[in-house]
Amino acid sequence: MSGVFLELGQRPDEAGPPIHGPAAYPEEVTARLTADAEQITARYPDARSALLPLLHLVQSEDGFLTPAGIRFCATLLGLTDAEVTAVATFYSMYRRTPTGDYLVGVCTNTLCAIMGGDAILDALRDHLDIDAGETTPDGRVTLEHIECNAACDYAPVVMVNWEFYDNQTPSSARDLVDGLRAGTPPAPTRGAPLCTFRETARTLAGLSDPHVPGGAPGAATLAGLREARERGMSAPDKAGRFA
Repeated sequence: MSGVFLELGQRPDEAGPPIHGPAAYPEEVTARLTADAEQITARYPDARSALLPLLHLVQSEDGFLTPAGIRFCATLLGLTDAEVTAVATFYSMYRRTPTGDYLVGVCTNTLCAIMGGDAILDALRDHLDIDAGETTPDGRVTLEHIECNAACDYAPVVMVNWEFYDNQTPSSARDLVDGLRAGTPPAPTRGAPLCTFRETARTLAGLSDPHVPGGAPGAATLAGLREARERGMSAPDKAGRFA
């Protein structure tokens, strides 16, 4: 996804809830997931290396990680449930509670906070009548408090299923979630088209159309490069010499 640079581990104080839900999949679901999983594991010399995309695969089935998903991955890769759970609970992109169609993440870290991120988060809490980590009763929107969206050049930024919505205000953020709930989601500011959380998880598993158009860097992202070129500045070569 356009907003995903890496999956950051959670801090020790963000342990989160335990994994819960169904303990096993019906046979037809297991068969379908196995066919998808074979496509994923075939890309790796060691099948165990496919664990991260496989966790996204089972998350696309349930909308979050369940004991059934953990057991499926463990059985497929010859791991224990504990080994899979240890990985699944380290990365913050793997959800442990049911997630709405749209995961709305509001950044309040440093620059986004200075530019109004806290006000946006407060506005969405009031507007949706939920707190961060909760989902609206219609199952459409899950609100999340994000440490950093890696998009400081367009602060304050809101992300929906890890797609960018730049230069937000409390008013535009309210309009955004209203569109999500009404079934008329606005297009992301840049990057790939918006899809649902489960569809996004399938993309992260590596099973989506590889030809879906993305987006080019925006003017703010390239401002430093443009300034450097105008001033004749360059990076040193391998020998440490500047051009």
